Amino acid sequence: MKQPIITLEGVVKRFGNNEVVKDLNLEIAEGEFLTLLGPSGCGKTTTLRMIAGFEEASAGTIKVEGERVENKEPFERNVNTVFQNYALFPHMTVFNNIAYGLTIKKVPKAEINERVTEMLRMVQMEPYAKRKPDELSGGQKQRVAIARALVNRPKVLLLDEPLGALDLKLRKQMQIELKRLQKKLGITFIYVTHDQEEALTMSDRIAVMHDGILEQLDSPTEIYENPKTRFVAGFIGESNIFDGKVIEKEGNVLTVETEEGTVQVCGEDFAVGEEMHVSIRPEYLEASPSPVKGFTLSGTIKDFIYQGSVVKTAIDLKGGMEVKYSRFEQDQAVKEGAAVYVCWKPEKAVAIKKFGQGAV
Repeated sequence: MKQPIITLEGVVKRFGNNEVVKDLNLEIAEGEFLTLLGPSGCGKTTTLRMIAGFEEASAGTIKVEGERVENKEPFERNVNTVFQNYALFPHMTVFNNIAYGLTIKKVPKAEINERVTEMLRMVQMEPYAKRKPDELSGGQKQRVAIARALVNRPKVLLLDEPLGALDLKLRKQMQIELKRLQKKLGITFIYVTHDQEEALTMSDRIAVMHDGILEQLDSPTEIYENPKTRFVAGFIGESNIFDGKVIEKEGNVLTVETEEGTVQVCGEDFAVGEEMHVSIRPEYLEASPSPVKGFTLSGTIKDFIYQGSVVKTAIDLKGGMEVKYSRFEQDQAVKEGAAVYVCWKPEKAVAIKKFGQGAV
């Protein structure tokens, strides 16, 4: 990892008796696109606001480029923030909105013109320089807000759900544009979202937060393929999660007893008798007409939902649990209402430790 540009050490934030960020330790590398991901109320926006200087940490240390900034004003921190509502000045043109920060800093007029023009070109808004915000679409306003933040040449750009107000098609387009822009400029982006797909699409690393705790910090691939906690397994994409106890271990193959029956999973650092979780993605689930060794899950196929190349369904297990199951459209072997045995290749499932709290 490159040199950290942002460091959070033991950061805590309390509102009254409510601790919304709990002992957060995080290093963000120079030039990295890091996403803070989690459900509403998990502490991700509060964390961003503490880095920006809009909220004061109750405890801990925040450093930008190795220098402590807890007592510095937002404008002294060399970070800029882009909000979901854009906060553009309605009476100013696009050009003047972007130039505003430079004007306040009394940057020479010739340099302002040069830097604003460069930003307009970078966000493809040159033809709109003389327009007012109310003459722009949501996507165009978003570009202007980003240009206004970037023109100050911050070391770090903080983005608080900036695509939240856009429709789905524009949102996906802007995700790609933002990632390209970040790569081109080499600026550190810290991005807040509750949208898992957005995080997986854009990030170098994802920090998954839940109830004020950093549950897992990893690459998108690791977050999806190897969730480290039960919460991450359930929050990222779709998963079927079984709670159980290891009853047998043969090499690295664990046989786990759950309320629904026995299942198998590959896992190294587990002992017989240990409680654990087993996570399996719907696309890795298999429905067999006959029993499979190591598995005693059985149930009935429910109705199918056609989604182009993939058909999604669910299986009602005899113990009462419903599991999600995806198959390719052309696979006609499984019929609605059929009695099946549920299984999977043990290496396709994920063995998860039973932690009392989240772990990184």
